[in-house]
Amino acid sequence: MNSSRASELCWFTAEFRLNRFHFLSPTISSDYSKMAVNSIRIAAAQMTSINDLAANYATCSRLVKEAAAAGAKLLCFPENFSFVGAKDGESLKIAEPLDGPIMNRYCALAKESSMWLSLGGFQEQGSDAAHLCNTHVLIDDAGHIRSTYRKMHLFDVDVPGGAVYKESSFTEAGKEIVAFDSPFGRLGLTVCYDLRFPEVYQQLRFHHGAQVLLVPAAFTKVTGEAHWEVLLRARAIETQCYVIAAAQGGKHSEKRESFGDTLIIDPWGMVIGRLSDKVSTGITVADIDFSLIESVRTKMPISQHRKPIEFWKQVSK
Repeated sequence: MNSSRASELCWFTAEFRLNRFHFLSPTISSDYSKMAVNSIRIAAAQMTSINDLAANYATCSRLVKEAAAAGAKLLCFPENFSFVGAKDGESLKIAEPLDGPIMNRYCALAKESSMWLSLGGFQEQGSDAAHLCNTHVLIDDAGHIRSTYRKMHLFDVDVPGGAVYKESSFTEAGKEIVAFDSPFGRLGLTVCYDLRFPEVYQQLRFHHGAQVLLVPAAFTKVTGEAHWEVLLRARAIETQCYVIAAAQGGKHSEKRESFGDTLIIDPWGMVIGRLSDKVSTGITVADIDFSLIESVRTKMPISQHRKPIEFWKQVSK
């Protein structure tokens, strides 16, 4: 690398570090005067859901209060926030439509706390008694469901050193990419295993205008240790979006354990929110800074440099 190129790279890196300085040590605070003018505070939750709807709701309710006290206006929950079965078939038994009592209770929680909620991985009734949909539900601060996304990529794998999973045996795959305009920017909704398929996130950014990517998850301990953070940071870097990844962590039952490590990542790929304990129950808080999104995308305009699909069809002949 020549000296001019090296100097340019050093300037570029230093400027971005300065731009995101106030994110490096996110703290729980309700002092809005400390927030950037062009930003809004959000939070991501970490929990260990079990096969008890009431117990999980109590945990979620407590975390909502913590997020509200921290000044957050959006709280993101992990996949299977309301229920994790201990035995095969339990999730199907509790599956409900979106207007059922389980979701109605969470809508009421959002309204009572004046908090937007991202509920990742709700067991929504499917088209028949043998299937459900793994549905990401976005609720506004008035308690209204504003958007839903049904998980497209189902976890059918034999994890090396772990268990065999067959999500498709009881889950219907979604067929639509979902992005939604909100006070927190244009949100791209995904769920867990989607993370391994970068084309979903490319579509959300470059064809649906996403600024913030939501990735609620319940990664296994084995796959989480190997791939969780690197995949999340890659998705943030290649899309120049914030990534909010709320995670299940710890032992749900004798048969199931999740990796945890809830993360919030900025458009430069830096971790700006993380719990100190990978499997503890709690929240991490950060500010979505819209000027940072614009700055990153302006200084490195990858949207202009991408090759169109027609180009790849031509060169792959």
